Amino acid sequence: MQNDPELNGKYLGSITKDFVVVADTLKEAAYQVKKRGFSDFPIFPIAQESIPIGQLLIGREELNTAWNYNITYLDEFVQRKLVEDEEAFKKAFKNPDEFCCLFVVDKTFTNFLFVPYPEDE
Repeated sequence: MQNDPELNGKYLGSITKDFVVVADTLKEAAYQVKKRGFSDFPIFPIAQESIPIGQLLIGREELNTAWNYNITYLDEFVQRKLVEDEEAFKKAFKNPDEFCCLFVVDKTFTNFLFVPYPEDE
């Protein structure tokens, strides 16, 4: 499970532009998921259309972003058979205090992307 160069080239610009706006909200949401004991593996499915994975956290219209941001965690991905090897996923998962795990969903492409949160000043 690596950041895919195809994804980076095609989407990185709009995701990066959005991420500056939503990073603090996503980081706090990931912290709350862990703190409340829901999961150590928070995942943010993002799409430009409505998707049935997770719950809507930030809609495109709310903050004028290119993407909708949902929130869920690894259990839903395992239940939906979107992640087949749970242990391999856990090993590849980056520290959620430092990296945001995005699940990018587009009409022809889906993949995980780990984006580092901006460092606190």
